[in-house]
Amino acid sequence: MTAASSDTGLLAPGWAGSPAADATGDTAYLQALLDAEAALTRAQAALGLAPDGAATAVTGAADAGRFDVVALGLRARAGGNPVIPLVAEVTAAVGAEYGSYVHRGATSQDIMDTATMLVAARALALVLADLARTERGLARLSFAHRATVLPGRTLTQHAVPTTFGLKAAGWRSLVLDARDRVAGVRDALPAQLGGAAGTLAAFEAYGAGDPLALTAAFAREVGLREPALPWHTLRTPVADLAGCLAFTAGALGKLAADVLTLARTEIGEVAEGSGGGSSAMPHKANPVRATLIAAGARRAPQLAAVLYGALVAEDERPAGAWHAEWEPLRDLLRLVGGAARDAAELTEGLRVNAEVMRHHLDLTHGLIVSERLSAVLAPVLGRARAKALLSELAARAHAEGRPLAELLAEEPEVRDVDLADAIDPARYTGAAGPLTDRALERR
Repeated sequence: MTAASSDTGLLAPGWAGSPAADATGDTAYLQALLDAEAALTRAQAALGLAPDGAATAVTGAADAGRFDVVALGLRARAGGNPVIPLVAEVTAAVGAEYGSYVHRGATSQDIMDTATMLVAARALALVLADLARTERGLARLSFAHRATVLPGRTLTQHAVPTTFGLKAAGWRSLVLDARDRVAGVRDALPAQLGGAAGTLAAFEAYGAGDPLALTAAFAREVGLREPALPWHTLRTPVADLAGCLAFTAGALGKLAADVLTLARTEIGEVAEGSGGGSSAMPHKANPVRATLIAAGARRAPQLAAVLYGALVAEDERPAGAWHAEWEPLRDLLRLVGGAARDAAELTEGLRVNAEVMRHHLDLTHGLIVSERLSAVLAPVLGRARAKALLSELAARAHAEGRPLAELLAEEPEVRDVDLADAIDPARYTGAAGPLTDRALERR
């Protein structure tokens, strides 16, 4: 195996080429491991537990470009994680004078967990940037189409009219919900420092009068939150990541599912700005962005389930539970990072066909406003009679292919009732406009 043959995303077009792909790749992960090792030595030096020269030497050696990531991956099999062979290589790179200060007092899980939090924090920053782009695109669509009427659909069928502005505002609301969850989790990601069994005993043995001060210094150096306790088997940070990432995938998946429905050939109410081609059918412009988002949304819950399952971690450090987290967490970060990238591109280029939407309001021969007509006619005919009449006329409209308005005009009971407004779908959107305005007030 060569470096060029691993970690390329050949079968993952949803995240390949995305900012999150680079931020979660093997080289990025290796750099995060090195950053954690260097931060630990700097923290010890800041407290007088290591020479300043050691901090300088380890930080200087902490460059992923100096190491063979593929070889490290293969050597990780011996000890079950990549930290063990990496520490040996960093120690050799630092040299005899300061090599003993590399990884001093730490356990592999301290470095691996801290690196994982660094990778997550860096990837989530990119996700947040793309969610912001998506939000802005949806805000523009919602504002522009505040009064664009289309059929509301429930259980796959036309229900009552709604507006595309309100639909886009709903998508935006989910994106903002995702943003808030991602931002909250990112800001709370902690460093990990506990030593062999979570007691910080080795650091005390190496002269740290207050090991808790070292934890605080390490967290500052690495740029993560100071943990209240070592969390080797208290996996709240990973579970929180699982939750916010799965939610974000689902929120973007809702947007994608609606676009996929509305972009069907026989519906054609929206279209991606630049659809993808087909290997066999030259006429096709597939909604590829929405397709890839939907694919990620289907995978995310199962990946999150693995991470929630890893909460059941025995003893002070677990065998298997911790190890089971690495790949699904990285997959989740990649899936969500790719989905956020695709959602931004999708919403920025989405084409809305208002004329087709308006045409579709008439597909049920005016029955889309039967709810309103029932309310209007109830005071005139009585509730039971109004319902019975409309049910009868609905059946005739379907059977005869005639507009409901035309059939109503022939009914002696309602011939003198002015129903012009009541039969106009564009005048039956309820509070869609004010709801859209209220949604757009959220920042």
